[in-house]
Amino acid sequence: MDRKMANRKLIRLSQLKNKLATENLEEIDWVTFGVIVKKVTPQSANNGRTFSIWRLNDLRDLNECVSLFLFGEVHKEHWKTEQGTV
Repeated sequence: MDRKMANRKLIRLSQLKNKLATENLEEIDWVTFGVIVKKVTPQSANNGRTFSIWRLNDLRDLNECVSLFLFGEVHKEHWKTEQGTV
């Protein structure tokens, strides 16, 4: 993990909103980790393609979640991922 994180900045999901407002994250090599705390049943978009929505949290502040929308190949590959997965 140390090798993978070398020269990268960890930003907690609960800090992401604040960091987006105060820093230019496009210029930083950063990573985040989250736990799937809720999964919405896969839905169909107007174009007929199916997608998933996950609510992610870093378990620091359970009121601060990030919604992750999965489309296309990412949805096909990961839609069965279990709630509680990191």
